Amino acid sequence: MRVVTETWWSEALGRQKSVNVVLPPGYAPTARPFPVLYLLHSYGGNRHTWLTCPSLADRVATHRLILVLPESGRYWLVNDAGGRRYEDYFIHDVVGRVEKRYNTVASRSGRAVAGFSMGGATSLFQTLRHPDLFAVAGSHSGAFEAPLREGDPYARYRSDRRLMMPTVRDHERVWGPVGSTVRRTYDPYRLLADKDPEAPLRFYLDVGSDDYERMIEMNRNIRDALTAQGVSHEYHERPGGHDWSFVDAGLPRLFDFVRENVCTA
Repeated sequence: MRVVTETWWSEALGRQKSVNVVLPPGYAPTARPFPVLYLLHSYGGNRHTWLTCPSLADRVATHRLILVLPESGRYWLVNDAGGRRYEDYFIHDVVGRVEKRYNTVASRSGRAVAGFSMGGATSLFQTLRHPDLFAVAGSHSGAFEAPLREGDPYARYRSDRRLMMPTVRDHERVWGPVGSTVRRTYDPYRLLADKDPEAPLRFYLDVGSDDYERMIEMNRNIRDALTAQGVSHEYHERPGGHDWSFVDAGLPRLFDFVRENVCTA
């Protein structure tokens, strides 16, 4: 698979930022336009993290999709309590630049966004906040209730050095204190209640049966909320924990779901 790194000055963030763009076999600037899947990483990741999935190359080879891999490190792709405008960066800088430089299906029906954990939740937030841009979204183990978090629900796991969940301090520098405007803005249940009825959404979500109890519960809560709001979705609980092995095992169905629901030109 061909990986291109795009770097430019972001007006939203006030500094240079880079994204990786993965081009499928047969990509050409004058061929039939390609749908785009934006893949968002988990907490602490970067634009290379998705490339470590062993089966990603096979998915690229068998699906006619451009992949775009932005990065935000330990920050969410939201306009956060610290004044960081990562949502503006993603929506305007990243999507806008990709569509200017690449041969894409430049409509909501040709765009999908998906992610893992932090990225999975953000895929739902941004699809609901920007129904004019995205019609399809997906999530592996989405941390959907991050805007509602109080304290440290992962305190008992802090001795595990592999734990990649933000501390209270790191969490609140993004979301602000309980009751903040940022938390209310991205409350997933409010977003679902206020969704645009004229912009239908198709959503895929799964979670591991060995994931954190809180993670499983919030994914079930979102599944139930999607059902209550009449949002078309596919939900799975399958073996695995909160890690990239679980993500990699789920890529075949995620990619199939995206290809089944985006416009191919």
